Amino acid sequence: QLQLVESGGGLVQPGGSLRLSCSASGFTLDRYAIGWFRQAPGKEREGVSCISSSEDWIYYADSVKGRFTISRDNAKNTVYLQMNSLNVEDTGVYYCAGDIHGLGGQDEADFGSWGQGTQVTGSS
Repeated sequence: QLQLVESGGGLVQPGGSLRLSCSASGFTLDRYAIGWFRQAPGKEREGVSCISSSEDWIYYADSVKGRFTISRDNAKNTVYLQMNSLNVEDTGVYYCAGDIHGLGGQDEADFGSWGQGTQVTGSS
């Protein structure tokens, strides 16, 4: 079973940036589509971004388009989420998820493996 580990969360000032990382041990991620989801306090988890295994399909939620960039470095077995112009509405626990079929999607049901999450807090 693929085990994913997120890192890079933290507290950020308005307009600041963070880069989240999603890595795995014992598995190579190049076959997996990787998605990023977030869950704000009191809200349902929502899809933020996704990259297919072949990188021919990349998805961004409307709320993050132009501010977030997803990328993968197969040599480092890591997928990144670069987050710029952060604000308080971006606060939440960010999860990465893997799809063995390499396709990914916008919904949680498209993914079979999940990390434990990393907290991102945008200060007001």
